[in-house]
Amino acid sequence: MTTSNQLAPGMTLSLDGKIYRVESCVKVTVSKGVPFFKTKLKDLLSEDVIEKNFKLNQPIEDVSLEERKLEYLYLEGKDYLFLDVGNLEQILVSSQIIGDKINYLKEGTELKAMFYGNTVFSVELAQFLELMVVKTEEGHSAAHVANATKIAILETGAKVEVPMFVESGDIIKVDTHTNEYIQRV
Repeated sequence: MTTSNQLAPGMTLSLDGKIYRVESCVKVTVSKGVPFFKTKLKDLLSEDVIEKNFKLNQPIEDVSLEERKLEYLYLEGKDYLFLDVGNLEQILVSSQIIGDKINYLKEGTELKAMFYGNTVFSVELAQFLELMVVKTEEGHSAAHVANATKIAILETGAKVEVPMFVESGDIIKVDTHTNEYIQRV
């Protein structure tokens, strides 16, 4: 069992049956009173951020998450089926955990998943993926302007702003964290 004195950003802990990651932790000392730790905790399931104060030396339950590599197989009902690359087991991940990352999932896409026991708490795509453009929409009316862009629809359904020279069938590199075009491959 860990104490609140050992809290640090990035640490994972269990509180009231939920798993949180410590986003920030500051020791607050007041002139008349007992010092305490003021923390911001991110719920790993709902992504909500809460503020919580801890007394000095208050016992807390430190949790270690296991990182595993998963490969996307297909949509099954409302959930997504993945293959655990390490032990070749199939794992269902809820659409709530996948969130908007679905815009970049296609069969065979690998991602990192954080597990606590057999429960997936979060998934993270590679920062850059190479995807094919299936359709481009008309460019903005000011086509003669430098840096003119148009919307491209990728093979996964994601929409990304691309330069005017990108056409259907091109393969482009996309930043999955910012949803931005990087380059044509």
